[in-house]
Amino acid sequence: MDVFSLRDSIIGEYRKFATSFTTIHAEDIRQQVEKIYAEGRFWPDPLLQINPSYKRGANIEALVAARALDPRTAAIFRADGAPLSLYKHQEQAIALASQCESYVVTTGTGSGKSLCFFIPIVSAVLAEKRPGATKRTRAIIIYPMNALANSQLEELDKFVANVQGDRPVTFARYTGQEDSEERRHVAENPPDILLTNFMMLELLMTRQDELDRKVIGNCAGLRFLVLDELHTYRGRQGADVALLVRRVRERLSPRVAPALLLHEG
Repeated sequence: MDVFSLRDSIIGEYRKFATSFTTIHAEDIRQQVEKIYAEGRFWPDPLLQINPSYKRGANIEALVAARALDPRTAAIFRADGAPLSLYKHQEQAIALASQCESYVVTTGTGSGKSLCFFIPIVSAVLAEKRPGATKRTRAIIIYPMNALANSQLEELDKFVANVQGDRPVTFARYTGQEDSEERRHVAENPPDILLTNFMMLELLMTRQDELDRKVIGNCAGLRFLVLDELHTYRGRQGADVALLVRRVRERLSPRVAPALLLHEG
């Protein structure tokens, strides 16, 4: 496909459509209007964009060998049967998370920002879970829209499905889309990772409903708090989310602050 010819065709059709509404009989006015149209003010020049080539880093097995990740992480994060290859910014994020440091990821579309927090969270869950130990939620991921939570739920499921048998890591959505039976299941079977939105997390912190109180109670000792698409929280909403983060840290991890992973698209 010749994208430039396609663009010219689309603009040509739009030009005919836009100029078909009026007939200007005054010669001097018609000349001025035609001159403006000829300058292309109403249809922009072609926009050329090139996807950047992100710097490559180590693969999952190399990080496992370096003891930066739990050994079982390599069986989960695979693509086409091979260990997942990482970009440098993903490798750096994993290193920071292993040191319980907070960080912000700011990089382009298609650069695997979600893996910057999914991989270290899964690794930490695998390392900390013990047979017979009380189930609890170790990570909360906050999304600005339910559609993103639904999409990421499918993405996480795709990776965990690489392991046969019982799931080594559990996760669930709690965004207000769930019926009472689903809510009860999350409350009675705490997932390792909870996907929600900031409004629902606010409600979980303030509601007196028995199920909601149990869900948030299962998050005591929270290890990770992630804000996906951080740049969407602006103005008053940004202030509300900032206060919510403070309340979450105070209530769920009063002595040891959770590793706060901030993710910007």
